[in-house]
Amino acid sequence: MSGYNSYSDDELIILLKQGDLNAFTAIHKRYYGVLYSHAYKRLADREEVKDILQELFTCIWNNREVINLNVNLQAYLYTAVRNKILNVYKHQKIKSDYAASLESFLVNNEPTPDESLRVKELIALVDAEVKSLPAKMRLIFEMSRNAHLSHNEIAEQLNISPLTVKKQVNNSLKVLRLKLGTHFFMIFF
Repeated sequence: MSGYNSYSDDELIILLKQGDLNAFTAIHKRYYGVLYSHAYKRLADREEVKDILQELFTCIWNNREVINLNVNLQAYLYTAVRNKILNVYKHQKIKSDYAASLESFLVNNEPTPDESLRVKELIALVDAEVKSLPAKMRLIFEMSRNAHLSHNEIAEQLNISPLTVKKQVNNSLKVLRLKLGTHFFMIFF
């Protein structure tokens, strides 16, 4: 192993591509410390830095046969660490934005403007589909959902059986599910 310390980066890369574990170990020993210092100056989280370097060297070993290191090995490693640090920052920003959005919702009890727009669009679609139901079915559905009447109350007011009311409500829900299924998916996803 000690002979590998005298090899150049290019020689170590050739050996690495051939699956030489000692060449990989020599690269790891040669660059781990400086990469750690470089990453720690930007992140200041020891565990995160260790994870980044572990992921980097694991990726190099796993992809050793196909990895294209036609550039300077040192430059490649620094660039890879920089990109991984940027990914950490991006992930932290996303988490922070999500937490802020959630906190804002909990404090204000108000949805974001985007959520409000989606809810309004969905309400408009539901209203349009309810209006397209057959007249008797629409009347029964609206009495059930908007006026919050029970099936028995609707049956008494319309002089029909509660079973007919139940069947009409169920049929209207089936129709709405069928028609709104694709719209719902497009709005929320």
